[in-house]
Amino acid sequence: MTPPVSNSLWSRTDWQARRDAHYSKVAAQADAFVERRSRQDKHPVHDFLFTYYNFSPAKLKQWVPPMDISLEVTEEDLLAMPWLLGEKFRREGNLVWLDESKLGAHTRDLARWVATLCANVLARAPRFRCFGLHEWAMVYRQTREEIRHQGYELRLAPDEMATFIESQSIGCSHYDAFRFFTPAAKPLNALQPILETRLEMEQGACLHANMDLYKWATKLWPWVGADLVADVFTLAREGRDLDMRASPYDLRHLGYEPVCIETPVGRQRYEQEQRELAAKAVPLREKLRLAAEKMIA
Repeated sequence: MTPPVSNSLWSRTDWQARRDAHYSKVAAQADAFVERRSRQDKHPVHDFLFTYYNFSPAKLKQWVPPMDISLEVTEEDLLAMPWLLGEKFRREGNLVWLDESKLGAHTRDLARWVATLCANVLARAPRFRCFGLHEWAMVYRQTREEIRHQGYELRLAPDEMATFIESQSIGCSHYDAFRFFTPAAKPLNALQPILETRLEMEQGACLHANMDLYKWATKLWPWVGADLVADVFTLAREGRDLDMRASPYDLRHLGYEPVCIETPVGRQRYEQEQRELAAKAVPLREKLRLAAEKMIA
């Protein structure tokens, strides 16, 4: 079997440069998580990228091409990267490519949904000025024993924190963030997102919607290719950093200077960083949309 005529050919020089760039973006974080896990240690910021987003560090480090690319390889390459001989790949002589016949109906359906989500978010006006209040709503009216990141101090006393939250207008549009609100906080949200309304409610200013580009890309792996996965992983890492710097937790001893959204200056700073992250997400969301559409074409 020969590669599809629509495939482009990447020489060894071309794809190895991409592989090395991919590794430089993801390997340090993946290896650090594995090392922490071996010591049963936890990181309140970056573990999220490997525990909430269910994609293994080993897979994250594996470079693969997208589905419309053929690679020029040697036996040495395949020994170093045995996953290129996996069930989703085909080989003919010195060429390797993803075999579209192994793209199942369930994955195509998911790709169709992801393409629709990306298109909807790109077409919808972003809504800024949420100020990261979702993290505060996740600890609202909880005891110290109930909060998620036990062992880390909160920046405000519980009563001060509750007073601040109640003074704000919460408008979280992200289902997976909203479902972690405390029972007392949920009625304070102007929106009530549910799983079934995700296509209608997600929007491009939302920190978690932009971080989720990593989730959707990994669910379409390997077909979308590792280059895109590394780029959205980098975006998710930036988003997670902002998420936790703006949270009620005091993580200065770990090197995270807080974005104090309980002050006007802090809210202004949050919105500025939120806008910068949202701008970075736009071209990546478009790339994911196009990659998903190729899977269903």
